[in-house]
Amino acid sequence: MQPTESHRKYKTRFAITAIVIAVLALSLGDAVIKATGLSLPLWQMYILRSAIALPILVLIRAKRSPIKSGSLLWISIRSGLLVLMWLCYYSALPSMPLSLAAAAFYTAPIFITVFAAAHSRTLPAPRAWMAILFGFCGVMLILRPETSGFQVKTLLPLFAAVLYALAMVLTAVKCRDDDPLFLSIAMNIAFILGGGLLGLISGIPGSFIFGPWAPLDLKLIGVLAVLAGGIVIGSVGAAVAYQNGPPATIAAFDYT
Repeated sequence: MQPTESHRKYKTRFAITAIVIAVLALSLGDAVIKATGLSLPLWQMYILRSAIALPILVLIRAKRSPIKSGSLLWISIRSGLLVLMWLCYYSALPSMPLSLAAAAFYTAPIFITVFAAAHSRTLPAPRAWMAILFGFCGVMLILRPETSGFQVKTLLPLFAAVLYALAMVLTAVKCRDDDPLFLSIAMNIAFILGGGLLGLISGIPGSFIFGPWAPLDLKLIGVLAVLAGGIVIGSVGAAVAYQNGPPATIAAFDYT
């Protein structure tokens, strides 16, 4: 007899460790993109980054037991949400300070807590709310986003936060029994498909999303390798975290 959602035991400390490692890896990717002024259009980065990450994931997964059949529908929806999330977030980076984009995106833990509470119809513990709210205030205090710098594009990382929150709650609710490596494989396949679709209307000079295919050199390949490593660690770590810990608690440590 399978345990019900309410009777499953969480591995909270393990999940917290996983999300801290995931945040470290994904933050490194954000910083690399901003610091190197990545010259690749977004659709090309989607394809090449995942093309490097996929063989790594498949090789690791091949050494494990066969994949248990899960819901391909929920896995596909989760992958689509994450592709759209990164599309919104990365699209905002060229036109605004990283601090402003980060401050807007770091409303995600609040959305995660709200969505998780709405699904379970129970309120999180007061200490979880306090941790999330203090975390958000801490981010605002450290980053000090300029209110004068607000623009419509600020809504892109905010929308990205909503998409990320939906994807993580979906991980906790519908994809909890799925192999984290398989979830990452599915996500990277979705990135390649999404990049291919964007590439169909590419070729617009100066466009960060739809720009023409950029020639590669050793520096770009190195940057892509770093981004691929970050997406492998970050995507697997985030899946593991939200599969094994209470969403509201893990969301608080998303501020790390």
